Amino acid sequence: MRIETYGHEIEVTPALREYVETKLKRLERHFDQPFEVRTQLGTRKPDYLAEATINVAGRTLHADAGAQTMYAAIDVLADKLDRLLVKHKEKRSDVQRIGVRGELIG
Repeated sequence: MRIETYGHEIEVTPALREYVETKLKRLERHFDQPFEVRTQLGTRKPDYLAEATINVAGRTLHADAGAQTMYAAIDVLADKLDRLLVKHKEKRSDVQRIGVRGELIG
């Protein structure tokens, strides 16, 4: 998994970059294949904003989160991305289990 983090009107410190990478590492458990995550950190007064876009298997998933602190926004974002990936994975497995005519396979 490749994580790209950049800031919008704020400086992304090494501590913030490391925190994002630590929190988003758990997303790897959902897929064996590599995928890319682009994370943008910024402010929208009075809150901090964290957004991420994931490119996985020809799909693009997007989530954003706002909170009182940047670290809280990153935590909420990681939870949202985790739920998005689980939902995407379930949809993909359902499509594989259901045949062309709508019949359950196996």
